[in-house]
Amino acid sequence: MYSYIKGEITEIKATNITIEAYGIGYLVKVPNPYSFAINTPTIVYIHHHVREDAIELYGFQSSLEKETFEKLISVKGLGPKGALAILASATPNEIFTATKEADAKFFVKFPGIGQKLSQQIILDLKGKLNFEEDSTVLDERIEQVGLALKSLGYNNTEIKNILKRLKLEQDTTLSDAVKQALKMLRS
Repeated sequence: MYSYIKGEITEIKATNITIEAYGIGYLVKVPNPYSFAINTPTIVYIHHHVREDAIELYGFQSSLEKETFEKLISVKGLGPKGALAILASATPNEIFTATKEADAKFFVKFPGIGQKLSQQIILDLKGKLNFEEDSTVLDERIEQVGLALKSLGYNNTEIKNILKRLKLEQDTTLSDAVKQALKMLRS
């Protein structure tokens, strides 16, 4: 139902964040809540999960993470809580590699996942995860930096010039990337 929510993070807790968009605060469960920054404009990619007894939003910093989460919860016996636990400690590419190489030990190290479920993950996902490059994650983060700068009032020409010069590593958080872009704009 939802693709993403663009807004400002207003609250961070141990298992979730609250993102405000148009005066509505959405409670979103995320793998790493503290990777978000309060009062920073951001995009959270959303999976809307409906069960008999609950309606929940799960959020991710990239569409690649969201896609990986959706593939993980399609595995028989693995629910959203287990999928979040995996994504909290592993990147989509690590999951892809473990699945491709049938590395059952990789999945067993996550809470609630035993040998049988680990084998089931590999069986169900082998061939379904088809990404190898982290470039999409970097591209999305750069796009989010551009949106943040636009929301701060910078014009498109300034933003394009900064985004071309922006140097991000895989472990650079969105807030650090925005800070880096702002420093470049000030100099």
